[in-house]
Amino acid sequence: MTTTNRSTVSNAAANPLRALREHGQSVWLDFLSRRFIADGSLKRLVDEDGLAGVTSNPTIFEKAIAGGADYDVSVQDAQRRPGLDAVGLYERLAVEDIRRAADVLRPVYDATGGADGYASLEVSPGIAMDTEATVAEARRLAKTAARDNVMIKVPGTAAGLPAIRELTAEGVKVNITLLFSQSVYEEVAEAYLSGLERFVAGGGDPRRIASVASFFVSRIDAAVDTIIDERLSRAPGPGEREALAALRGKVAIANAKLAYRRYRRLFAGPRWQQLAARGARVQRVLWASTGTKNPAYSDVLYVEELIGPDTVNTMPPATVDAFRDHGQVRDSLERNVDEAERVMAALARLGVSIDAVTAKLTEDGVRRFTGDFDRLLAALERKRAG
Repeated sequence: MTTTNRSTVSNAAANPLRALREHGQSVWLDFLSRRFIADGSLKRLVDEDGLAGVTSNPTIFEKAIAGGADYDVSVQDAQRRPGLDAVGLYERLAVEDIRRAADVLRPVYDATGGADGYASLEVSPGIAMDTEATVAEARRLAKTAARDNVMIKVPGTAAGLPAIRELTAEGVKVNITLLFSQSVYEEVAEAYLSGLERFVAGGGDPRRIASVASFFVSRIDAAVDTIIDERLSRAPGPGEREALAALRGKVAIANAKLAYRRYRRLFAGPRWQQLAARGARVQRVLWASTGTKNPAYSDVLYVEELIGPDTVNTMPPATVDAFRDHGQVRDSLERNVDEAERVMAALARLGVSIDAVTAKLTEDGVRRFTGDFDRLLAALERKRAG
């Protein structure tokens, strides 16, 4: 986490990160490492910037564990435990970090009545297509972490949907990840609601349950812009060229705004009101992949345009620093929704299927996390052998 170029702020009101809370949005950090916790960096972000949570995934842990010597002592200590394979070793290291992060965030959890203050730990990506294995591992990780303010990340795949329903019904707090599609998001919200209803019917207190649906943003623009550039390289006619070029950097935000409109509809009406009357919490939309990938776009684009109530933005470290320095805070999420509809309609007219794009992004996301996880296990084997 870079902190050397931080802007000096005289008070909380001058800090754009803190100001987001006034608009209903929590800031989580999409980064975690042992050193980051141990040297006080995480606590400083909580105290100074109002950070309210952290998320992790196999890519983050691969960089943290394989990228230095911070975990070597723990790896060597684990050598004295017979029968602990590389997967078990990874889990041991990851759970230790998640527990420590959760402990730093516990005051936030207490102060917000359990709305914020979470650390998220993901199930193994290799079981993303296996419902039973996902449920079993998520259940076990939640028990092993043994912290009220830990969420278990489950991918929003076809196999993940029934797992979300089952885990919620059991009282496990779930962070659903790798969401790109509006229709899949709606299925995820439905799974949460169904699980919550089962939990309440079984005598559970819904005030204990919290969940977020992690809707990915910048990867949409990266994928669609690539398609646009390829189409432009075929030298289309002037009208088509202008129409294609006008969609660059517009689709991800439009897609997210329309997903949020679905959230507004789903968490309203008699069904939700019955749950809310018992103390149930909405499943907040969490904007993920909010680091800008195209240097031609603003480095705070996917924060500034998606600010609204009942949301979380989980930012990578560089985006945290950038938004603290020059972010502009305003209620933006429910503005220009008609324009978002026009963007998506124009995309369809030009023959680009958003459903095909989002399906491929989900597959690529699982594949990427699986590859990073495999590299992590290989690095742990090398550390153990060394």
